[in-house]
Amino acid sequence: MSKQSQLAIGLDGIAVAETDLSLVDGLEGLLVYRGYWARDLAIHHTFEEVAHLLWYGHLPSEEELTALKNKLKENRELPEHVKGLLRMIPADVDMMSVLRTGVSALGSSAHGWPPTIDEVIAVTAKMPTIVAFRYACLQGREPLAPKFELDHTANYLYMLKGTEPSHAHVRALDAYLILTQEHGMNASTFTGRVVTSTESDLISAITGAIGTLKGPLHGGAPSEVTEMIEAIGTKENAEPWLRNKLENGGRLMGFGHRVYKTIDPRATALRVVAEQLSGDDPWFDLATHVEQVGLRLLAEYKPGRKLNTNVEFFAAAVMRAVGLDDDLFTPSFAVSRVVGWSAHILEQAASNRIIRPQSNYIGSMPE
Repeated sequence: MSKQSQLAIGLDGIAVAETDLSLVDGLEGLLVYRGYWARDLAIHHTFEEVAHLLWYGHLPSEEELTALKNKLKENRELPEHVKGLLRMIPADVDMMSVLRTGVSALGSSAHGWPPTIDEVIAVTAKMPTIVAFRYACLQGREPLAPKFELDHTANYLYMLKGTEPSHAHVRALDAYLILTQEHGMNASTFTGRVVTSTESDLISAITGAIGTLKGPLHGGAPSEVTEMIEAIGTKENAEPWLRNKLENGGRLMGFGHRVYKTIDPRATALRVVAEQLSGDDPWFDLATHVEQVGLRLLAEYKPGRKLNTNVEFFAAAVMRAVGLDDDLFTPSFAVSRVVGWSAHILEQAASNRIIRPQSNYIGSMPE
């Protein structure tokens, strides 16, 4: 066996830190945020409440929740130089690259070491505004100013769509954003902690994390789920379409997960919340049918593989139900994941040691 084959390629199975932020157990299908089931948080709590839990270590009191909401609202506006930059970026630049550039432009001499909770709140508040500002520019309309009376998720939808969203849409998107706030030592979180471990600033760490999430192997593919369901079109076409895909060696998008070998708990929670959107929603009705047929056919064609529905499948259903375009899916993921990134960054900074792994040389030696 070569030296390379003895290594945990990609650091699989290697613990690089101790954390009390979250537990991800793919074999048992568990996702815990600081001692709470993530699915319960998504169903019963709000974005701000769960952000408070991850940042401060406990769910907020009424006074603490009001204070956090106000701090987020007060930090939503973008500096003028960032607005100008977002207008100048060519229209063919993808939204994740724009978000990475916009966040990087927030950096200033005020951002130093160690990172602070005030800096964390500020960047979390501004990321939805960056996405919505750029989206409005691409739509050919003047970007809307944030609306102070709206909470975090409702304001994001308002800035994107131009009208105040319904309670059902806010609730559905809120649940999705909660479920994507944190997910252990994934690639982007690891990147953020590595940057932080060098005693670099918060903006640099978040920028690096965004660049990592931009990669298609990490950011998920709800847009590909949407394309699949749209291609199927009707319930009657679901089985022949899916069967043809599998028989030709294709992959069913939204099924299976690198981590979860059983039911993805995030998908379970999103299914519950999405059903509350509308009992007669045709898109969700079709998606639910496609899921049922897909699971049956995967059991037939890939016995023993344990390919269950993942979060991206129902994320696609929720995103489409609330009216978000495909190119907003991964940026919206980032808008929520910044909470987990920043919680890890604060945790890393609190007891810092530079992260500097080694590699084994497998090349030849000079004679």
